[in-house]
Amino acid sequence: MNVAALLLLGLGLLEAEGRCFFNRTQEHCVCYNLSQESVSSIIQCLPASVVEFLGGELERYIAFPIGNLDPSAIEMLGSLVIRKIIFGDLLVPEILLARVLRLFSYTQVQELVFERCIFEGRGNWDEMARQDLPILSLHFHNVTSAPLTGREQDFFSLSSWLETLQELAVTGSHVTNLPCGIGRVFRALRSLDMAQNSVGDESLMLAFCKGAFPQLQVLSLQRNNLTSYHSVCESVQLLRELQHLDLSQNKLMADLSSSCQWPASLRIFNLSDTGLDKVLTPLPPSLEVLDMGCNHLHTVDISLRSLKKLFLSQNMLQASPSIRNCPMLETLHLDNNLITELPWDEVKLLGRLWDVAVAGNPYNCSCSGAGGLQALAGMGHLGQGWPQDYMCHSPPHYQGRLVKDVPVSVLQCNSAAVIAPVCVALALLGVAGAICLVRSRPGLARPCRRV
Repeated sequence: MNVAALLLLGLGLLEAEGRCFFNRTQEHCVCYNLSQESVSSIIQCLPASVVEFLGGELERYIAFPIGNLDPSAIEMLGSLVIRKIIFGDLLVPEILLARVLRLFSYTQVQELVFERCIFEGRGNWDEMARQDLPILSLHFHNVTSAPLTGREQDFFSLSSWLETLQELAVTGSHVTNLPCGIGRVFRALRSLDMAQNSVGDESLMLAFCKGAFPQLQVLSLQRNNLTSYHSVCESVQLLRELQHLDLSQNKLMADLSSSCQWPASLRIFNLSDTGLDKVLTPLPPSLEVLDMGCNHLHTVDISLRSLKKLFLSQNMLQASPSIRNCPMLETLHLDNNLITELPWDEVKLLGRLWDVAVAGNPYNCSCSGAGGLQALAGMGHLGQGWPQDYMCHSPPHYQGRLVKDVPVSVLQCNSAAVIAPVCVALALLGVAGAICLVRSRPGLARPCRRV
């Protein structure tokens, strides 16, 4: 009880009237506006693995004395099973945060989250110099703080901890730039999420300078102010370990010519909802997953030998793209395009894939439109959307019907499959008749015997 209260006081959470609620099944505890009178309810949070603190202003605790803990308090903090702490809807004075953050060095907390918080003032981070923390994941969402420019020294004071951080997310927080010197501190970072900010082409180039984020594997720049495909390529060229890049919901434009080479390590590329009306080049050569959904593509012609998954839903494609130059392809999604039918030669190729989705297209339920889809469904490749999301748009007498309900005969829809054997049979009969006629003449071999 005393240690729990001490931790809360150190974090400045004893504020307005409130209490805690513990979900034993999820091991999740939520505390609303704790006060010194209701702090006893924190006891029920002690078995939780996730604790969430919501509400309050911490200004009154700026002068709160935070000294060194005695051995018994340190031992008690180390025994807690809390792995994740979430702070939400708080006004956080940085000077207080700088003093109490070192308390986490005595815990087993691995993930720290701030949501809808306002960071006020500027703290003295020198107290954190050479201080290690167990926190490996740090998330900020919809927060407000002073600009990062000129704060390199603050990050350097935190370098003993930040050099071990593996996951960082700063989303929806109006960030416009990430200074080069700050990126060099995050030497072990594997994942960086900068989605829903205001990062532009020029500031991105400065952020990923030489020595910044040397181990980065996953980078999300979703919904920023990026416009140049070539500039983004040049910006991330030095990220030699990059495997997953998300540029979705930016408005990218093709450059007249680009010789930029993407990192050879890049395997997953998200270009969905980027306003594309044609496939941008060059594409990373070793891609395994490419998402170009929610664009304005009319045609797609790509050649990627290692590509396994291609997502092209919600475009303006009138035909299925050729997949002959993607020999490793396993998944192809073409939902909600303008495709009216799947020719039989394409059906044969698509039949080699594991996962095909072409729902929500305006199908002409004639031979190829219905027959090809029914053939794919019979192979078990059309997934969850079949049959309810596959509707006929034409001809008029089939409009509104499910594709699966359209009667399709072999004679109607693949006449070659019927005519060819018939022609062969007629030819064989003609040859057999000629032989019999020849043999039936006097002086020749015995007459042909009917079989």
